[in-house]
Amino acid sequence: MSQLSATLELAKQLISRRSVTPEDDGCQELMIERLEALGFHIERLQFEEVTNFWARRGSKGPLFCFAGHTDVVPTGPEANWDHPPFDPVIEDGFLCGRGAADMKGSLAAFITALERFLEHHPDHDGSIALLITSDEEGPFVNGTTRVIDHLEARNEKITWCIVGEPSSTVKVGDVIKNGRRGSISGDLTIRGVQGHVAYPHLVENPIHLAAPALNDLASEVWDEGNEFFPPTSLQISNIHAGTGATNVVPGHIDVQFNLRFSTEVTAEQIKERTYAILNRYGLNFDINWTLSGNPFITDRGDLVDACIDSIKAVTGLETELSTSGGTSDGRFIAPTGAQVVELGPINATIHKVNERVKADDLDTLSSLYENIMAKLLTR
Repeated sequence: MSQLSATLELAKQLISRRSVTPEDDGCQELMIERLEALGFHIERLQFEEVTNFWARRGSKGPLFCFAGHTDVVPTGPEANWDHPPFDPVIEDGFLCGRGAADMKGSLAAFITALERFLEHHPDHDGSIALLITSDEEGPFVNGTTRVIDHLEARNEKITWCIVGEPSSTVKVGDVIKNGRRGSISGDLTIRGVQGHVAYPHLVENPIHLAAPALNDLASEVWDEGNEFFPPTSLQISNIHAGTGATNVVPGHIDVQFNLRFSTEVTAEQIKERTYAILNRYGLNFDINWTLSGNPFITDRGDLVDACIDSIKAVTGLETELSTSGGTSDGRFIAPTGAQVVELGPINATIHKVNERVKADDLDTLSSLYENIMAKLLTR
């Protein structure tokens, strides 16, 4: 077996472990065994039900880090899959199974890239680390954010970080994420006065009260975006009111909404402007806010340039820098001052039935990771 095909074999071993979030099911120990053989010092970091580890080789800077997660989303009814989701198979050149793209393929590519890089560069510059969690697909409370707190407490700083999220669209390396929008959600309750629909003078219909304010929230121009980010957008995702009876005006309406926001506006400004719109209508309301992450951007520099150059050298592609999509654990790493990008396989099937990735793409991804390390960690 060649060293490159070792990536596919390791990916299959990882996929075969039923690590539905926040379970790890032995994936991390499988990685740790390979890393210890390469001279990495391992810290196992268990926070409540979440399994994490921090692995480091070397003690000097700069520090290059791979970040990723072993947990996967639930499969849904397994009968809907062409093959059992945790019994990986190769079919028509694709590796099929839950986590193939998100992101056990990337984890395997991390390991095999490191094995080849360290074989050729045992005395590389700086240090290399891995930050691996089993809480990326879940509540993200006891995973990467807790490991970062642990590192920050001893002033251990990451210089460059590649998150192995599936960033590619058509071909591996055609898109890298050099930032992400922020995400803030609101659970809004607007109260009225419940009563019989036949006596409108005795009720205050919260649906009627809410409608113009919700329209203003939805049509608000929060910002114009910038060269890295599209304009901030508010989307209402759920509305619930009523008792189930057609002759009862409800006493309250519950509304859930989310904003994906750029660096042109802060979470606090979003809250202030939301309150101002609701207060304009004299509403009796409460909002519970959840900030999932602030926006971050990594501009052109050592890491982005190394990725662009490596993608060109390995694949011949001119890559696109993008901040589209949801959130990732990069949002916990970037605030420490690290340069952060996401580079991984094609994302077309993530979280879907019959998740899959081209088998050859994992070899390409491993080569990209090796090439990037060589550009950053060798003179």
